[in-house]
Amino acid sequence: MAETGHPGLGHGLALVAVGGYGRAELSPSSDVDVVLVHPGDADAVAVDEIAQRIWYPLWDDGVDLDHAVRTDAQMIETAEADVRAALGMLDARPVAGDSSVVVALRSQVLAGWRRDARRRLPELEAAWRDRVERVGWLAQSAVMDLKESGGGLRDGVVMRALVATWLVDVPHRELEALRAAMLDVRDVLHHVTGRRTDRLTPELVADVAAEMGFAPDQLDHHVRDLGRRTAHLASTTWRRVDDVLASRPRRRSGSGPRLDEIAPGVAVVDDEVVLTGSADPATDALVSLRAASEAARRGLALSAPSAARLAHGAVPGQPWPAEARRLLVEMLTAGRGLLGVWEELDLAGVVDLWLPEWAPIRLRGSTSPVHQWTIDRHSIETCVNATALMRTVARPDLLAVAALLHDIGKGVPGDHSEVGAPIAERVVRRWGFHADDAAAVGRLVRLHLVLPTVATRRDIEDPDTVVAVADRIGDTETLDLLAALTESDARATGPSAWTAWRAGLIRGLVAKVRAVLAAQEDGREPRVDDYAGWPAAEPRPDGDLGGEPFVVATRPHHDGTLIRISAPDRRGLLADLAGAIALAGTDIRSARSSTDDGVATSIWEVPDPSLNERRLTTRVRQVLAGDLSLESRLGLTEAAPGIAPQVLLHARSSTSATVIEVRAADRRGLVWTLCSTIAAAGHEIRSAHLSTFGPQARDVLYVVGEDGAPLDEAAAQALTARLAALPL
Repeated sequence: MAETGHPGLGHGLALVAVGGYGRAELSPSSDVDVVLVHPGDADAVAVDEIAQRIWYPLWDDGVDLDHAVRTDAQMIETAEADVRAALGMLDARPVAGDSSVVVALRSQVLAGWRRDARRRLPELEAAWRDRVERVGWLAQSAVMDLKESGGGLRDGVVMRALVATWLVDVPHRELEALRAAMLDVRDVLHHVTGRRTDRLTPELVADVAAEMGFAPDQLDHHVRDLGRRTAHLASTTWRRVDDVLASRPRRRSGSGPRLDEIAPGVAVVDDEVVLTGSADPATDALVSLRAASEAARRGLALSAPSAARLAHGAVPGQPWPAEARRLLVEMLTAGRGLLGVWEELDLAGVVDLWLPEWAPIRLRGSTSPVHQWTIDRHSIETCVNATALMRTVARPDLLAVAALLHDIGKGVPGDHSEVGAPIAERVVRRWGFHADDAAAVGRLVRLHLVLPTVATRRDIEDPDTVVAVADRIGDTETLDLLAALTESDARATGPSAWTAWRAGLIRGLVAKVRAVLAAQEDGREPRVDDYAGWPAAEPRPDGDLGGEPFVVATRPHHDGTLIRISAPDRRGLLADLAGAIALAGTDIRSARSSTDDGVATSIWEVPDPSLNERRLTTRVRQVLAGDLSLESRLGLTEAAPGIAPQVLLHARSSTSATVIEVRAADRRGLVWTLCSTIAAAGHEIRSAHLSTFGPQARDVLYVVGEDGAPLDEAAAQALTARLAALPL
């Protein structure tokens, strides 16, 4: 829209740009925010006619227009009632008409904003905190929202408004440079997608990076770094606002700030931990750890200027002395106070002095869809979670450092558990821990995925499974540490990583492994009974249908439902029941079956806590009666696009069954297809353990022959080939 006069826009009328358009920072697909402002006594019909003459040509041209018609008094009322509207009007500029209207409007809005700042800023801060809580931090979120995330473009707008109050200031040049760089990324994002969006999702990173001349990982790091530095400015600015709003008594002229010294060289002033004037980080290598530990334990911010001083200080000798190690552990076990302190230290460069191995995981996004944080933030969140579990282990210090370092291997090629273990050992030795302690931490890093992987992908009722895990872990002290690390890690990953179902499986596995280890440590042989696949916690089926053709029962189980179905046994029954459950509209987590007096009873774990038992019963009746064609409804006729599926034979996982793992795209009918194929080959499924990770399924099947024994090698290989040939 040309910024020139418009016929019919005379004295007292103005077309005003607000928001992003007012700030002249539109991206290619941004909407255009304009308001037609007129005097309160203007002829309504004439104003409406002028508005239509403006809006319709723009609509005809496909402009995404956010428009309004208001009097100048209404504009002031709106700004006084709506904080976001006030922010938009602070950047108002004339597009056409009487520019003096815009000058007067901005003056009045700005005057009111400054006059009422102390009353209105708490509302703005609450909105900021709510937004960050809802959307997350741009630097550390799995999906980056360039506008709404903490550290995004909206934070820049808010900080400009805070400066406009005259209550606080920010480094203007740094702020505008960060905003300009972020706007450049959003411009390219709009160009690449051809639509208005602020979400730089993982699948768009490569295309945006190519347009900007970055490698994908370089762009990802660049955007996260912009968000991180913007978020730091925003957080620091809000702390200054809080100080102003707290109305602390004025200091006497020349008296300087009051320092309350809390440790040698470390003091508190205005709710921040600072270095005293006499502190010398160049000669006192422990002052950085004292400052960080005190700030984290007290839940206070570490002053940015003090952190900058620490970055030029000395580093504890190698290995670190005992006091340095103690202070480090105190900081890592401080709980949520660690988050802000670590971020300040990392921005200043102090973390690189203590832990140069941190650099490869800094701001590094995770490829796993269940992760909600970048790897570095996830590691710190794991430390925070571990604090609540310190009393469940004999060595909370080892738990803390293992929590910090458990994903340190993700910065180098290879299996991050395997490559991370020796890295963690070297770090822990450098920090002054004994060689045995370093080896223990390395073992925790190497094993930190064992419990969740086995619990969700293997039959934990199978004694072979439990003994194998016990042999890998070795002793109960390591088991306790590993259990605490597993829970801390899962809770820091995301909501889907520590559900009641997953927690129940892992805790169940830990209890069984503990019993085996305790027996071994007492010099006893662990009791290993013959295993036929039925869990000890469930009543054994008795083969009595009570005269009914089948029986269905459901009950709540963890965060889902446990289904129990009994029916006359026949080949393919488990497959048919899997199809009926799929048609009832729910997924399957696990299944297992047992036969008694010709009646097969199966139990099924599903994730739906509100499963409709009547609908399920109807589907089972229809399938068992042959009234539904599962082949037509669930059959996979063509392979899913993308990566080819894998079928793996785990030859030594169990002595009582043949264990086959299928990795494929998760889609409706997959479980039925696998079960029916195994039945058609003349075999039976003793139990199935099904997991999904985003769009991918990991289905582990315990298969036996008609005699209830594991398949021989030839039959196992033939079945594996048959499953691999399916259109998965």
